[in-house]
Amino acid sequence: MTQAPEDHVQGVEVTVVTGLSGAGRSTAAKCLEDLGWFVVDNLPPELISTMVELGAKAQGAVTKVAVVMDVRSRAFTEDLASIIRDLDASGYKPRVLFLEATDEVLIRRFEQVRRGHPLQGDGRLIDGIKAERDLLAPLRSDADLVLDTSTLSVHQLRAKIEDTFGTEASTTTRVTVLSFGYKYGIPMDADLVMDVRFLPNPFWIPELKDLTGRDTDVRNYVLTQEGAEEFLDRYHELLRLIGAGYRREGKRYLTLAIGCTGGKHRSVTISEELSRRLADEDRMAVKVVHRDLGRE
Repeated sequence: MTQAPEDHVQGVEVTVVTGLSGAGRSTAAKCLEDLGWFVVDNLPPELISTMVELGAKAQGAVTKVAVVMDVRSRAFTEDLASIIRDLDASGYKPRVLFLEATDEVLIRRFEQVRRGHPLQGDGRLIDGIKAERDLLAPLRSDADLVLDTSTLSVHQLRAKIEDTFGTEASTTTRVTVLSFGYKYGIPMDADLVMDVRFLPNPFWIPELKDLTGRDTDVRNYVLTQEGAEEFLDRYHELLRLIGAGYRREGKRYLTLAIGCTGGKHRSVTISEELSRRLADEDRMAVKVVHRDLGRE
């Protein structure tokens, strides 16, 4: 008995990535993978439907499937077009992303990596490119999105993929604000390290010594010191610029290390306050970790 499309689709999103060799399929695949897609490269066309069905039966574990296809499968265009029609009829409504570039750009890219074209055979590189372009013409005409990567950098291509296939969550920079004590060593995984030992140390205030940067009295003491608010304002503004730049470069994780002598007072207070400010930024998911709190 044939199932109705709505009975077996189960929310699985399907994208087929194809296009000219050298036009950026690998970059697109890596970007989709970073966005949370389950990516399969060069799957035989006749197995695509099986792959999608398995994803639909995964009880929500797989909700986005991207299949990267190229001319290494000799029955490529006819089989793939048929599979796409079958998936569409089954209710999956696959999207087709087609990547292309000019002959001049493709030739330059192949020459840079010193590789031949898969359809070149005994002919010239340009012959292989032309043969592939002719072979893929029907798929290009039916594609949902055609991207010409001739003038795009890797980062620009990633940005276009993210704009089309990403969600707000998948394009969010995940920021960890990590307090630490210099006497225990600088965190090895920190992207940025900031030293807040320029602020007076609450350790030398008897009534604050045994408290931590999470306590109100210590917090008030640290944040009312000369330069504390100005530092937070300026560093926050700098992190806005850095966060935006990281997103453009495809970097999704950022660890900010804030250090003082023991990692108990100043770095803890500043990390908590900086985390609070960053949490209000768009496309930033922030958590705070106090590495050395409790070691003293």
